[in-house]
Amino acid sequence: MQWSQKGRDRVSQKLQAMLWKVLELLVPPTKHVQKQKLMHLQAIQLVKSLCEKIRSSNDSKVFELICKDVILIATRCGIHEVVEEVVESFPQAIWCVDEDNYNIFGLAVIYRCENVFNLIYQMSGHKQALMFMGDKNRNNMLHLAGRLAPFDKLNLVPGAALQMQRELQWFKEVEKFVIPRYKQLRNDAKEIPSMVFTKEHKKLVEEGEKWMKDTANSCTIAAALIATIAFAAVITVPGGTNGTNGVPVFSKANAFIVFVISDAISLFTSTVSLLMFLSILTSRYAEGDFLYVLPKRLIIGLVTLFMSITTMILAFSSTLYLVFGNNKEWTLIPVAALACLPVTSFVFLQFPLLVDLISSTYGHGIFGKKSDRLFY
Repeated sequence: MQWSQKGRDRVSQKLQAMLWKVLELLVPPTKHVQKQKLMHLQAIQLVKSLCEKIRSSNDSKVFELICKDVILIATRCGIHEVVEEVVESFPQAIWCVDEDNYNIFGLAVIYRCENVFNLIYQMSGHKQALMFMGDKNRNNMLHLAGRLAPFDKLNLVPGAALQMQRELQWFKEVEKFVIPRYKQLRNDAKEIPSMVFTKEHKKLVEEGEKWMKDTANSCTIAAALIATIAFAAVITVPGGTNGTNGVPVFSKANAFIVFVISDAISLFTSTVSLLMFLSILTSRYAEGDFLYVLPKRLIIGLVTLFMSITTMILAFSSTLYLVFGNNKEWTLIPVAALACLPVTSFVFLQFPLLVDLISSTYGHGIFGKKSDRLFY
């Protein structure tokens, strides 16, 4: 049975190796991915071997010199696998603190290492005790969450507004794990956590406000132009009207129905978009608004703006077909091809921002239980 298991493992390894070779031929960049993955696995295996060697030596000095530094450095770097391996081999390592009395979760909060912080969801107990630990200046875990993130972590998120949202998400997440009394606990500087957050993020709030207003200003102009065009188009219908009863000349044509529906949708969606962007411009820009209120308005504004642009192009295309097509279906091909250009341009230019907004506001988020493996 043992040999058969080894045989299956060998076959599995060979199949994986063959798969990687095929991928390398088809997609050359996968070679770099494989190399990085292999280095990562080898590093984890090395940590396991070192932990086993140190544990077998039963030397407390070696543990103090090596494992303590390893787990703290791994925490700062966000390498949760190393943290898990060290704690699995040496459970007491979870209580290690640095010279400022920061434990692994305190460091994870300071350096915004969500991979390490998420290990708290895999703990069966002691999580409250670890979250209650403070530093030399009587800062609790919520004070640490109120600090501004390191710039390298902050710059991983595009735009000052989304950066502010991420900082609020961190603060709210840590807030879930502290008792209500800790929210009003003052440090040596006589500051409660919310005061620390406000002071540290004052400049980021200003930058986020500027970013939001600049984005809203640009989109407001586009939405206003589309609303104007859509309103004018429905009054001056293509082909004009019948002089006797005022009925549009092309009223019975299918393309005219497409024009009317798309123009109406364009008018309504551009109006909604305009109102959303105006609400962003007139917002009070409080700290909490960056969490849901402002991103939600921007999402609605961008989605409706995209819909208004698409339907405006559709209305224009149907007008071209009505006036110049003369019921020739082949004219739809160049019209459709040209109509795709502005829509595609908008998607390429604004869609990444929209995806970031939606994923950051309504996505699964960066916090939560990522593994069923028990951590301490």
